[in-house]
Amino acid sequence: MCGRFVRYSPISELIDEFSVDEPSFDLNPNYNVSPGQTIPVVINDGKKRLELCKWGFIPFWSKDPKIGQKMINARAETVAEKPSFKRAFFSSRILIPANGFYEWKKEGKGKTPFFIHLKSKEILGFAGLLSVWTDPEGKQLSTCTIVTTDANSLLKKVHNRMPVILSKDDQDLWLDRDNKDRDRLTSVLRPYAPDKMEFLPVSTLVNSPSHNSPDCIIPA
Repeated sequence: MCGRFVRYSPISELIDEFSVDEPSFDLNPNYNVSPGQTIPVVINDGKKRLELCKWGFIPFWSKDPKIGQKMINARAETVAEKPSFKRAFFSSRILIPANGFYEWKKEGKGKTPFFIHLKSKEILGFAGLLSVWTDPEGKQLSTCTIVTTDANSLLKKVHNRMPVILSKDDQDLWLDRDNKDRDRLTSVLRPYAPDKMEFLPVSTLVNSPSHNSPDCIIPA
């Protein structure tokens, strides 16, 4: 799964990386993005832009928003057919900008946190899905999930799953809401090239979701 990630790039870098217009909001760096937090996502609903979204997918039909706490990830293997995600897979695909993510490796009786990122330090675009949920009072809430796949050969040393990281070409395909080709869309939901990635152990300070500072990604 992917239960924590990092996004420290400022708005200006996200604009350049994803070719979007300047949004009406600003962002502070977040070195410990946790489920339930509001995050920037890239959507294309006729215009490619940045929007804010709560991490934790609530299907449009759900009566209980708490379900979002259990739906921070969607498995690539079943995302096109699972009732919770099927509609969004075919109509509301998004990108989730990140600079890296965390995973914990079991070692003895404890777990060691690792920060995983590209060697090039480039901004990542996770494959994601969007759901706009309406509460009983009629207020709308944008929520999202990160699509995950099997870990590549490098990251299997730490964990068996990883977020789907899309290449530049695959990002455009994923964001194209006119594309309903299930086979073509699922073909991009694969492990990222291991030779382009690296991981390093970091401080257990990151274990606390409330700890948000650059020391989260400093090598231990």
